Amino acid sequence: MSDAPTARLREDVPVATLSPDPGPAAPTGLTGPAGPARIGPVSRVLRETGYAISAFPLAWFFFCLVVTGLSLSAGLIVLLGGVLVLSATVYLARGNAVVERLRLRDLLLRPVRMPAYLTPRRDQGFWRRATGPLRDPQSWLDLLWSLVSPITASIAFVVAVSWWAAALGGLSYWFWQRYIPYSPDEHGLAWALGFGNGRTAESWTDLVVGILFALTLPFAIRAATLLHSGLARLMLCSRAELQHEVAQVTRGRDAAREAEATSLRRLERDIHDGPQQRLVRLTMDLGRARHRLAEDPEGAAAIIDGALAQAQETVAELRSLSRGVAPPLLVDRGLEAAVAEMLGQSPVPVTAHVDVPEGLAPHVETAAYFVVAEAMTNVAKHSGASSATVNIVRAGDQLQIGVGDDGVGGAHLAKGLGLAGLRQRLAAVDGTLHVDSPVGGPTIVVASIPLGSDT
Repeated sequence: MSDAPTARLREDVPVATLSPDPGPAAPTGLTGPAGPARIGPVSRVLRETGYAISAFPLAWFFFCLVVTGLSLSAGLIVLLGGVLVLSATVYLARGNAVVERLRLRDLLLRPVRMPAYLTPRRDQGFWRRATGPLRDPQSWLDLLWSLVSPITASIAFVVAVSWWAAALGGLSYWFWQRYIPYSPDEHGLAWALGFGNGRTAESWTDLVVGILFALTLPFAIRAATLLHSGLARLMLCSRAELQHEVAQVTRGRDAAREAEATSLRRLERDIHDGPQQRLVRLTMDLGRARHRLAEDPEGAAAIIDGALAQAQETVAELRSLSRGVAPPLLVDRGLEAAVAEMLGQSPVPVTAHVDVPEGLAPHVETAAYFVVAEAMTNVAKHSGASSATVNIVRAGDQLQIGVGDDGVGGAHLAKGLGLAGLRQRLAAVDGTLHVDSPVGGPTIVVASIPLGSDT
């Protein structure tokens, strides 16, 4: 049994590093890295310094514009023009919010979600469209941010400039002090601290001070940055995060409904095409046997034997269909035993590695089982593979399932096929599905399912 698919699954496309299929677009966009960016300490300090220093002029620039707009709109409030000026001021605050989100993304490398602003329709009247921003809660948060951001921006600016000036000035004072006029009657920092007077004492004192400020520089800059960026994320991104979570729950609910409806239609079709037809034939055979029982007992017995075989096949098929709805072994003994039984019946040789935590939630076990079942069904029916691999492991807070084969490839998530239904089933549990199947093979199917906070 070849282990080539295992090598491809673990080396060419590692399970833990595959990018999931994005699926339908979300109503709020995610900008920036998906997780914490890994940058060096020097680069981090420089980025945070640039963020803290640039916050000061930007915050005060937009503050002046917004305050001017609010004052003008208040003065014209008795006229219709005051409402238009207020709307324009809100749009200006929106621009300030967009700039701040871009700074969070580009300078601090933070993931930022853009909110879905209320957008008036074109068929609405002029005043309805002109006052649209005034009915959007996020617009008022953007306006409030423009008014309060100068406070935290000033603090961040002062801390950043002070620490850099003290660190650089203290570390380099020994060099440039020679260019400063010196008088023995003058007393500096060294004399005030009791370390004596003179250029040497002053040089050593400033050097120690510079070292202390240099050592504490990353912490001071981080604190100043977190003060300003924390307020920015709270006011400018928290509502977008809530919108995203609501949209994700809505998509999961819709996907669950669609997956359930598809499964019911498929089960109904399978019952109609399989057991129902066999039962109809069984009824007809038993009717024929009853009519021939008196005249031809041997013929009736043969018909009954055939009906008995039909009944046994029907029972076996019903058991197979019941496993497709809720496998009894999955409920009784868990995911590992159910997958082992399934793979033991596979016509294609399989190398499996299953290492799952105990106490998996039932919906996680069920979704993982059907990922393997659907993928292995495709391997058996369509791939022409000589071997396959199945890996089920925990990766952080995700359960990752990888199924690979050395077949002909060409699998895709086209609508109406099994993989498309599988993606819907995974979407119902906030999971993702990725299929890498170039023509000529190999095929690698990777699914990720969130484990939840209790696992």
